[in-house]
Amino acid sequence: MDLLNAAASPDADLIKDGTEATFMADVVETSQEIPVIVDFWAPWCGPCKTLGPLLEEAVTAAKGAVKMVKINVDEAQMIAAQLRIQSIPTVYAFFKGQPVDGFQGAQPGSEIKAFVDRVIEAAGGESPGGQLDDAIAAAEEMLSEGAASDAAQTFAAILGEDPNHAGAYGGLVRAHIAAGDLEQAEAILNGAPAEISSSPELEAAHAQLELAKQAADAGPVAELTAAVEAEPDNHQARFDLAQALHANGDVEEAVAQLLDLFRRDREWNDGAAKTQLFTIFDALKPNDPIVLNGRRKLSSMIFA
Repeated sequence: MDLLNAAASPDADLIKDGTEATFMADVVETSQEIPVIVDFWAPWCGPCKTLGPLLEEAVTAAKGAVKMVKINVDEAQMIAAQLRIQSIPTVYAFFKGQPVDGFQGAQPGSEIKAFVDRVIEAAGGESPGGQLDDAIAAAEEMLSEGAASDAAQTFAAILGEDPNHAGAYGGLVRAHIAAGDLEQAEAILNGAPAEISSSPELEAAHAQLELAKQAADAGPVAELTAAVEAEPDNHQARFDLAQALHANGDVEEAVAQLLDLFRRDREWNDGAAKTQLFTIFDALKPNDPIVLNGRRKLSSMIFA
């Protein structure tokens, strides 16, 4: 599945070395139709040796939506002076013959990708990042509609384009959770690249996996409710009831029971109520009303 098939295919001169003699043709004229990123570098510049390959990778990934020209400032001093290049590496993006964006100095790969996406979008094109965002939204919709298998395939295809896409990685884990394949979900989570292992998307997937494991062992709600009503200070019964409620989809009441348990004995079982509350909060979206209300009530008890 090629998620980027809407982009133009890269041509033979997608990335080229430019000179003062070719600058007008390679940059000014070419940028009338398509944005051109110009990398001003020099052989003696250490950061240039890192930045150049990262730029080339991002431009290549755009599959023809943007081009790149590399200018050695030692051999193109007139252009460097005209554009007031005071330090290198310096990167300019041209469109319609004019500089439209740029930066100086080394940048991490994520910032370079964002820069290339921004340049493409400013020129009216569709960036790789934007296309992947659309694919993520489609996969999330499949997951919300219960099509876990289709969602998993789409998330996997996105990872084929960008192996470090935290949203797709977390989505793939959640799709397997939704399908009831907890072992595979855990294996995928454990195999996440180190660069994204602490991302909010993977933290949320980890929390959902923990809750799914608990749900498999959850007791009957009616019996646990009766036990708590008969013995309100039976903390284990109340904790088990919260797990059972969550397993049955009553997240709000599960949070209420855990808050009640925290109020009664915040230190019980090494602070299990607070830990479980944070697991539930992490599994939900940060702006979910259950999270906002739950955190507010928990904070008021902690700082009372």
